[in-house]
Amino acid sequence: MNGGQIGNVDLVKQLNSAAVYRLIDQKGPISRIQVADVSQLAPASVTKITRQLLERGLIKEVAQQASTGGRRAISLTTEVEPFHSVAVRLGRDYLQFSLYDLGGKELVTEHHELFYTNQTELTDGLVAHLSSFIERYKSITQQLIAIGIALPGLVDPEKGIVEYMPNTDIDHLPLGSIIRDKFNVECFVGNDVRGIALAEHYFGASQDCQDSILVSVHRGTGAGIIVNGQVFLGFNRNVGEIGHIQIDPLGEQCQCGNFGCLETVASNPAILERVRKLIGQGYESSLTKLDSVTIQDVCEHANKGDELASQSLVRVGNQLGKAIAITINLFNPQKVIIAGDITASEDILFPAIRRNVENQSLTTFHQSLPIVASLVDNQPTIGAFAMIKRSMLNGVLLQKLLED
Repeated sequence: MNGGQIGNVDLVKQLNSAAVYRLIDQKGPISRIQVADVSQLAPASVTKITRQLLERGLIKEVAQQASTGGRRAISLTTEVEPFHSVAVRLGRDYLQFSLYDLGGKELVTEHHELFYTNQTELTDGLVAHLSSFIERYKSITQQLIAIGIALPGLVDPEKGIVEYMPNTDIDHLPLGSIIRDKFNVECFVGNDVRGIALAEHYFGASQDCQDSILVSVHRGTGAGIIVNGQVFLGFNRNVGEIGHIQIDPLGEQCQCGNFGCLETVASNPAILERVRKLIGQGYESSLTKLDSVTIQDVCEHANKGDELASQSLVRVGNQLGKAIAITINLFNPQKVIIAGDITASEDILFPAIRRNVENQSLTTFHQSLPIVASLVDNQPTIGAFAMIKRSMLNGVLLQKLLED
């Protein structure tokens, strides 16, 4: 047998195990017969795979009440509590760590400042903080199976290589293998917005659909696109740079070098910059009484009827709507999700988004298309955990655990 065939056998094994585990995770409690039926795998294969999963403690048997009086059928469900992972959200000047069990329950979370200008400072700081976090919580950690890291920038998620990050010198940083070698545990690295889109699909607003677009408005503006239940990545692993769609050729210069990108209008710094400018020009607003204005203040004052604050958010909604209309025409999603602090003013922002979507996208695409606020945005690390969850469901991490 040549190397290629051996590789194929391993891949088939991984995919079959993943298919069985995925069914038990998503449809459990479920019987072996049902698993074989739905997966279309041979009953003997299902028996073998479930035996391996049981031996490794990844699933457990539960007795289902018999409806006809006879013997109670044994069903299977996933075991989540003994398996732990650390999810990391790496920001431009901070780190957020959480310890999760495999069911997505956040057990502890911590926030630390981390300032870095190059990849050495970034890696050293991350490793030091990660070491002390793992040490601090080792008494409640049973089996540490993975570390997930979500960060802003361009990432090759298969290789765990960071190719670009805003405001930092990065040169093909092999972050995944650095962390894997240091902590002797699997590591998954990905873009933060794509991570949130995936978390939305597993745990949040797009659980009920296979195709969705998440638009995130924070320090920058990005999008995560889910097609057929998978993050759409494209050949070079990065798509969804919605923040760099040009919506105003005469607009401000963006950090990418172009003028009038969506990010120069619809991002927290851009919104605050414009509000300050208008206040400086003498426009009336209840925000003038504040020493420093935050995005939360803008939303709060807009909700209370402040004209300047609400008009600022309507403008953002208009521009977001234009860019979202383009992505709707391209991808025809079942749902659009908006993440970011500005969703606190949903009643002001969303009608503006919808109006522009309806004016600029195909009627059949936007008819009865829900545009909703994110349900997972309040958990900074959930995107990193979603990458670990994905690696269990697609068999990459699952296979490693079965081979341990």
